[in-house]
Amino acid sequence: MSDADVVAQARELLEATPVLDGHNDLPWALREQVRYDLDQRDIATDQTGRLHTDLARLDAGGVGGQFWSVYVPTELQGDAAVSATLEQIDCVKALAARYPDRLRLVRTADEIEAARADDKIASLMGAEGGHSINCSLATLRAFYDLGVRYLTLTHNDNTPWADAATDEPAHDGLTAFGVEVVREMNRMGMLVDLSHVAADTMRDALRASRAPVVFSHSSSRAVCSHPRNIPDDVLAQLPGNGGVAMATFVTKFVLQESVEWTAAAQRELVAHGLSDLSGTPEAKEVLRKFEEANPQPVATSATVADHLDHMREVAGIDHIGLGGDYDGTIFLPQDLDDVSGYPNLIAELLRRGWSHADLGKLTWHNAVRVLRDAERAATELQRTESPSIATIDQLDG
Repeated sequence: MSDADVVAQARELLEATPVLDGHNDLPWALREQVRYDLDQRDIATDQTGRLHTDLARLDAGGVGGQFWSVYVPTELQGDAAVSATLEQIDCVKALAARYPDRLRLVRTADEIEAARADDKIASLMGAEGGHSINCSLATLRAFYDLGVRYLTLTHNDNTPWADAATDEPAHDGLTAFGVEVVREMNRMGMLVDLSHVAADTMRDALRASRAPVVFSHSSSRAVCSHPRNIPDDVLAQLPGNGGVAMATFVTKFVLQESVEWTAAAQRELVAHGLSDLSGTPEAKEVLRKFEEANPQPVATSATVADHLDHMREVAGIDHIGLGGDYDGTIFLPQDLDDVSGYPNLIAELLRRGWSHADLGKLTWHNAVRVLRDAERAATELQRTESPSIATIDQLDG
């Protein structure tokens, strides 16, 4: 079978079981580039060169569901982080209102399936970084009421109650308040997202959680030794927990040779007075010049497939998914460089002998199931538990 035939087969498969992706940072890109002026970044038109995401490319990629990240950076703390998260939520709501023929806001597994049946992209929200709740369980509940269905416990820096993967350990995982955050999320039905957190935080959260967890955009540490990835002992716990690890596509997390190159590129951004995570046109120009002088190691869909092969072997086919991190990074595999690329990855997995049934679990069924299981756990917990009014001062001193 030719490459074109395999890609065509992948597209047919995605029509039956589309991608429900765990993480896309379009809202932050819209904030950073045009301060949420959707007329300037109309995703009903081609946004190639500006964004990784637009409606036509979502359709081309076979995307049927998306967790839109309502991320804010850790430079924003306290009430400023809460307000900015609310603005991000408002952006997702504005997108759904502007494009009702293609996007539908959903909150439950049943609503995801109903949106798919109506040929709409089921749109959920995930808050990326526990700093967004400002150590307030009431704020956490308010986000849930607004439609947020996962919270990533940290971003790149520690919170006062949880250690991050890319910061110096301060708590050896979760504090007592961090455990309370996890348990309150379980009670509500909000997914506990363990991307970005330190390995000890992953382990503590798995011990504390009474519902399945997710990794919204993390790959295998055994395949690429980066602290943002998942160690095998944690992956091996997912069958017992019922959770799902969604492999990310970010080059510096999937290709070992890219780790040092990316660190050098980020230093170049900082030297120009930019954030090392910036995706602005200015940042892209700085990186273009850097890459001309220092060619980037090239990842492909095969690189990501290596992670998925390993993650399936350790965690099992029922516990893996996809979380591309589009519009949250500049560095992506050459054939997964925007949201239209998912068929290339599915084609690579078909070449490796993955069955249609297994690919359907990877792209769609596992992600829907983990939210449904969290909802069921919440229904049980709410029979005996009331909303927690604990504070970080009470629990951590």
